[in-house]
Amino acid sequence: MGFNVAADAYGQFMGRYSEPLAERFVGGLTLTPGLRVLDVGAGTGAATALLAEALGPGSVVAVEPSGTLSSALRERLPGVEVRADAAESLPFLDGAFDLTIAQLVVHLMADPAAGLAEMARVTAPGGTVAACVWDFAGGRAPLSLFWSVVRRLDPGALDESGLAGAGQGQLEQLFAATGLHSVSGGEITVEVPYGDPEQWWHPYTLGVGPAGAYVASLEPSRRERLREAALEELGDGPGSIAATAWVAHGIAQ
Repeated sequence: MGFNVAADAYGQFMGRYSEPLAERFVGGLTLTPGLRVLDVGAGTGAATALLAEALGPGSVVAVEPSGTLSSALRERLPGVEVRADAAESLPFLDGAFDLTIAQLVVHLMADPAAGLAEMARVTAPGGTVAACVWDFAGGRAPLSLFWSVVRRLDPGALDESGLAGAGQGQLEQLFAATGLHSVSGGEITVEVPYGDPEQWWHPYTLGVGPAGAYVASLEPSRRERLREAALEELGDGPGSIAATAWVAHGIAQ
């Protein structure tokens, strides 16, 4: 999926969206002293940092399979236990956590059903599992403009609209299928400014995620054609991207 990249590259590509999203996502959780929390697919720690600030670093554990991103997370939050493991095989006992979250990772799991089942397993009965995924299917993700241009130029290209949890109601369905109860859903929208079209385009050239992998796969002439078409679609001068994520919460049994 292209996430074994430098933390700075990930920050330029997705951090500009994941940081404000984390404020809203974590802000919607009930965080009380003494909770033991797991952040699955933590990336560079957008949500982890907020959890550690609210509960103390010793109350938070982060799992991030990318070696480069997990190393950066350890440097950023030295008091947080960071494990370089995948969601589908969490190295923790049943019921080890009171709250388990996954921000912008369910759709990127190799096996989303298995990953969510593991999240439910390590959450104590009565504890909360929460996740969010960009609305790729509805065209409201931060990358939706990029993918719309890609599809116009390359109709056979696979975008992210068909990934797990990327459509309305899908996260809730996945949660319910995992055996979580009292499942609820919602959405969060953030707006992220950019200085000029080139500033918007550059992160796509850094090889991060499916979008970065697609750009890297293009020969130079096709890459330049994509860039020109995307910038034409974006327009001149500074602007902003509104991005919406689906959110789901469920209670472990």
